[in-house]
Amino acid sequence: MMGRRSETMAETREKLIAAARKTFAARGFVDSPMEDITAEAGLTRGALYHQFGGKKGLLEAVIEKIDAEMTERLSVISSRATSTWAALIDELVAYVAMAAEPEIQRIVLLDGPAVLGEPSQWPTQIACVRNTRRHIERLIEEGVVQPVDAEATARLVSAAALGASLWVANSEDPHVSSRRVSESLPVLLSGLLVRDPQVGGQ
Repeated sequence: MMGRRSETMAETREKLIAAARKTFAARGFVDSPMEDITAEAGLTRGALYHQFGGKKGLLEAVIEKIDAEMTERLSVISSRATSTWAALIDELVAYVAMAAEPEIQRIVLLDGPAVLGEPSQWPTQIACVRNTRRHIERLIEEGVVQPVDAEATARLVSAAALGASLWVANSEDPHVSSRRVSESLPVLLSGLLVRDPQVGGQ
């Protein structure tokens, strides 16, 4: 009996997240009444409050869902890289490029900071810093990157990527801005290298 109840609660949660994701992407957070979201999900406002505490909590859940998908996509991109250095660059460039995708642009990078506050303090961004630090530490061990402070460097790199993503999302032409970042970011990060990245197998 408890198992079925848990399953029903999970289904309710997923329905609300899916409905909110669709509505937020189309209209934005401010112009998405809870009544429209619950109608889209075929549920009640009570269910929304019970699961998320309100529309803000629902937005957090939607961003968490999208971020998990982004992380999976970046993991695939990283796994295809020919070196640790290439994996770092490819992940960062791809992360910024995602800012030009309408759903990510609207929900994560425009509505997210406006409603939830400074994105550098979100759990997802803190996880990004940890992932970048692991890349930096491995590159130092491989002798590809100078023996810098891995924590400080990871925070600087992550801040640059996040800042670039926010710029892309707020620009008049996100795709053009994304291409500009993809050309500039590797040049900026090349200052970390001990040797030419071609030696590292890029």
